[in-house]
Amino acid sequence: MKLKPPVKLAWVRFTSCSGCQLTLVNCESALASLAQVIELSSFPLVSSSVSGCEAIDVGLVEGSLTTPAEVKSLLAFRRKVHFLVAVGACALTGGINTVGKGERQRALESVYGSQCNDWDNFPPQPVQNFVKVDWQIPGCPPEQHELLQTLGAILHGGWPARQVMSVCMECRINESRCLLEADHAPCLGPITRAGCHAMCPGLGVPCEGCRGVVAEANRDEMYRLFYAAGLSEKEIRNRLERFGETFYDQVDC
Repeated sequence: MKLKPPVKLAWVRFTSCSGCQLTLVNCESALASLAQVIELSSFPLVSSSVSGCEAIDVGLVEGSLTTPAEVKSLLAFRRKVHFLVAVGACALTGGINTVGKGERQRALESVYGSQCNDWDNFPPQPVQNFVKVDWQIPGCPPEQHELLQTLGAILHGGWPARQVMSVCMECRINESRCLLEADHAPCLGPITRAGCHAMCPGLGVPCEGCRGVVAEANRDEMYRLFYAAGLSEKEIRNRLERFGETFYDQVDC
């Protein structure tokens, strides 16, 4: 269904750093064109005020859910939104907020002491655990071109093409040096969804897996490669699950 301008768009933020909103703000050359077809009813990075409109054409959700109050707000938002888009790793998988999830209680006690149980909260959860999500834009932060492509496709009544390659393939296309082969670095490029132009490996930084798992990823082989490179079981688990994904079931090496 093609939406007629002005399209009512709202951005809501839960537990996150607001980096996903910055991605849109940094699309400077496209903002003037977007303003001609979009009516922005909420954008927390700019203003805490929210338009009172009942119906929203496109809703973008950033951040993971960590409290019952956030879940209540998300459910109310979903009821008003026609198309709901989860933006960024935190919204898709729980993201970097899930780091140390196995030691969460100890971390809370070390920071808050005897008051650690005074807050009504739970481990970070992705948006899709609570409501229907129509589209996802991965990354930490997401890529500008993917955000703009998604908005453009929705405005014209469709969805952008899904990414089926891995970051490893983008490295090959860019003719970048393979960090996994050359340095035995713990790079997650072979099992991570492409779309970032392999920016991190291209700069000599091993892929962290922030874009989530590519379809048909060989998780077991990734585990074996890391094990052969000398990483411990704990180091491998931390690496593979850093952004909230359950990348693997333990395999025999």
